[in-house]
Amino acid sequence: MISGKFAITLHILTLLSKFPDEYLSSEFLAGSMNLHPVLIRKEIANLKKHNIVESKEGKNGGTRLLRPAEKINLDDIFKMTFEKVTLGYSKNDPNPDCPVGKNINNKLDELYDEINKKISTELSTISLTEFSGKF
Repeated sequence: MISGKFAITLHILTLLSKFPDEYLSSEFLAGSMNLHPVLIRKEIANLKKHNIVESKEGKNGGTRLLRPAEKINLDDIFKMTFEKVTLGYSKNDPNPDCPVGKNINNKLDELYDEINKKISTELSTISLTEFSGKF
């Protein structure tokens, strides 16, 4: 299902790209999004796992980009936040004796795979630098 993780992660990375030589605190990042810093730290942990950011602790601590923003595209960010987008499935198991019911989930999977390919193709053409240039 669609969640706000991509938007949160992109917001974090856009801010970091605006201050490439600075360590930004989770409080500063959270303030820009009106979120609790703990939620920001969870996303930062995921970004660290993917070697996109580095963090340091202490009074002057925070997070900064490890890679140049022009070498990060929005598809990279998308794939760090989702395995794939789905628009959902029925909560009930479909009737296997119905010609639609027995095939609906397979057909939805095919549709969602196509949607994900299109999303990936489009996002791969936009760098973090290009996106952050809009602000």
